[in-house]
Amino acid sequence: MAGERQARLADRIRVILAERLEKGLRDPRLGFVTITDVRVSGDLQHASVFYTVLGTEEERVASGAALTSATGMLRSEVGRQLSTRLVPTLEFIPDALPENADHIGALLRQAQEHDAQVAKLASSASHAGDADPYVHADDED
Repeated sequence: MAGERQARLADRIRVILAERLEKGLRDPRLGFVTITDVRVSGDLQHASVFYTVLGTEEERVASGAALTSATGMLRSEVGRQLSTRLVPTLEFIPDALPENADHIGALLRQAQEHDAQVAKLASSASHAGDADPYVHADDED
């Protein structure tokens, strides 16, 4: 039951923050931010907000700084829209998912290129020794 409440609260916070960020903040450092997940502690006092930023490493860092400086305002926004007695503290954590996905994509491309090279070599290769190395019954004379 407590886990259900945590999940509902986390989902509600995610929606509130996503809607608020869609409207934008008055911070030019904020880039294109997506809230990927929110996890609320068991006592409902703390929310870890995972986010990604589309863009360069500098844009990711700048957006992280913008979110950190807007944490108080965003927490107030969450408090206004939630019907809970206490509003959890918010902690913004960059989600490494896109970087991991890029890395996995690069590895898959390398593997594909390697497979193509192996297939090319195999297509022009010939067998070592006889084409049919097995002894057949009609050969035994």
